[in-house]
Amino acid sequence: MNIILLKIKKRASQAMTEVVLLFPVFMIVMFFTAKIFALLVLIQKMEIGAYYAARRWQLESHLYTGYATGWDETFLKQNIKEKVSEYIGFKSPGIRKFLNLKDNGLELEITRTQVWNVVTIRVFTNPAGIKILCKYPKQAVCVDKFKNQYCESGYDYICTSGKALEVVKYVPNRDRPIAFVLPGLQD
Repeated sequence: MNIILLKIKKRASQAMTEVVLLFPVFMIVMFFTAKIFALLVLIQKMEIGAYYAARRWQLESHLYTGYATGWDETFLKQNIKEKVSEYIGFKSPGIRKFLNLKDNGLELEITRTQVWNVVTIRVFTNPAGIKILCKYPKQAVCVDKFKNQYCESGYDYICTSGKALEVVKYVPNRDRPIAFVLPGLQD
């Protein structure tokens, strides 16, 4: 038994400081990756939710002003907003925390035009809460070659106020007598 203990003591092993120093770095990288993944998931959920809202508005809304100002605004719009809110994750505390969603942070705006209905979904987020990146103030981080709108916007999202993310969908009215042309794609 003593011979085995002597052989173990003589054997070279990996330094404990490497393991102690690398584990926190690994955890920080994993945490950043999770936050980036959460932002990507949120944007994808917003795109799908906006498609659902636009398609449902296109198929169920009315052109007649009696229904357009009554049933469409009071019931249909609120029902679409509830379904999109549930899909994105506002009703689930775990998903709301993972995606950094503010309470009641969903806005659904529908603008009617003669040909198009413009459906806009706006989601408000809390700060990402990565404390290690918020150690210094914005004025110290966004200086010289980094001083631009993207640095300040990113700092706001991560440290201070969160952001408002927006998805816009254009859907035609159902009774279209003219050619189908997307806005902004003119020759």
